Amino acid sequence: MGDKFRQVASKVGPAERDFIALGIATGAILMFVGTGGSVLPMIVRNLRGIGAAPDAMLVNALLLNIALIIFGWRRYRELTQEIAERREAEEAARRLAETDPLTGCLNRRSISPATSRLVESSKLKGQAVAFLMIDLDNFKQVNDLNGHAAGDRILVRMAEQIAMLLPGNALLARLGGDEFACVVPYDAAKPEYIDRFSEKLVDTIPATFDDHGISAQVTVSIGIASTEMIASSASKEFAGGKAQDAEDTVAQALLHKADIAMYQAKKKGKNRFFWFEMPMEKELLLRNEIETGIRQGLLGGEFQPFYEQQIDLETNELVGFEMLARWHSPKLGEVSPEIFIPIAEEIGVITQLSDQLINAALAEAAHWDPRLTLSVNISPVQMRDPWFSQKLLKTLIQHNFPPHRLDLEITESCLHENLGNVRVMITSLKNQGVRISLDDFGTGYSSLSQLRSLPFDRLKIDRSFIQELQNDTANPKLIEAIISLGEGLNLPITAEGIENGRILDTLKQFGQLKGQGYHYGKPESGGDVRRRLQSLGLLKHSGAAADLPILMPADAAEPVSQAG
Repeated sequence: MGDKFRQVASKVGPAERDFIALGIATGAILMFVGTGGSVLPMIVRNLRGIGAAPDAMLVNALLLNIALIIFGWRRYRELTQEIAERREAEEAARRLAETDPLTGCLNRRSISPATSRLVESSKLKGQAVAFLMIDLDNFKQVNDLNGHAAGDRILVRMAEQIAMLLPGNALLARLGGDEFACVVPYDAAKPEYIDRFSEKLVDTIPATFDDHGISAQVTVSIGIASTEMIASSASKEFAGGKAQDAEDTVAQALLHKADIAMYQAKKKGKNRFFWFEMPMEKELLLRNEIETGIRQGLLGGEFQPFYEQQIDLETNELVGFEMLARWHSPKLGEVSPEIFIPIAEEIGVITQLSDQLINAALAEAAHWDPRLTLSVNISPVQMRDPWFSQKLLKTLIQHNFPPHRLDLEITESCLHENLGNVRVMITSLKNQGVRISLDDFGTGYSSLSQLRSLPFDRLKIDRSFIQELQNDTANPKLIEAIISLGEGLNLPITAEGIENGRILDTLKQFGQLKGQGYHYGKPESGGDVRRRLQSLGLLKHSGAAADLPILMPADAAEPVSQAG
């Protein structure tokens, strides 16, 4: 019986048990009034010696009533306190589940239902709703340089600044990391209100945060989506469905499309805002497809090294090749390196990709004539690896490839990320015999002091300057100045982008230069290069021809042999 009672009691909620305890106390009080009305006077008279003692059973019943009153009241008070504490704990749990503990804003979990409610109420008022995705630019660097505690303080300040600019009926959420979201109702006929609000965010938020001796410059990129642009698609998709499902999906669609627009703002230079447009989503889908293709292509060996000839312009002698990355995807076809290399850098697989290509190129170039060099482009991402030089030298040993035949090409942007590390790496590689060229010279911001302090072996003039020489109004003074600078620093010059004889004739006037470009033929696969060199007797151990100059035709756009 007791077990059954406990089972029933366990199924009874706190509120029900609260009323049961109160009922017991109330019943005991009523019984006390009924019993005590007759027993207490008898007890008083007996104590005064003027009456008989009350019946013992009635006295016991009175005492039991008193005990029940005390028990019932204490139990009622305890249950009331328990309920209050439980409600407080539930409210705290709800706040933790719905808000960001650092900034006090809504969080990713709660922003969707809150947005759905705001969309519904705004629709009744004839208003539209804009969803703004706000991302702090380069915030990872702020964290890395100053520590996460400083980063957290900046996030709190950012949330406060955004909240000060928001209208009273808007929502603010921190979605995680350095991402915030604003949901702002507005008059659908006046979208310029959201433009002005976004401009205010972009103009107001960028500031130098000085906190505990730490200074950080922060800007924001903003993507915007509106219920106006997704209303028709959502209504078609959920025709006949539940209204709440449609509202929840509208909230998710707003977040998704605002995120796409924010990515576009990042891509276009950061510190700006963009409204969502359909081509952005198609572009993002293509990018995701390329990301997936790159990862699969690395496993499937789809990336291949191609080679562009490098010629001594004065003697017309073939002096080496530059390795170029090529990707033929079974699904996407030929993908330009201008597309897949930046994406590979962003998703963190450029080192794996480069390692595959360098290994394949070294294995191929080991069979060339020993006088032919191999030039390889190095990504700025690879230069951040403190073990890069050691790993590269190990690869050279594995392929038994002489270091002096390898020419690493780094861009000027590498010099601005961590000049100290770059100097150590370049010096280490130089000491082992590897040659170092500064690629795309003229498009960055390298200074004369950097050029003098870093042990470069060669400068490569960017093709954008070279190709201007084919115009009738071309002024070669800039090219001449770069060449004079190289001579002053004792750095030989390579000209990229020689597309025709006119450019070549102009460059020959400037003295000893190396050059490369489609005038000498398009980049070729390793197999095609090997067949070409074999026909010229320029493979390793191919005989006496290897001791003669490797000459190219002076008046032809293609090399001597087109074997293969």
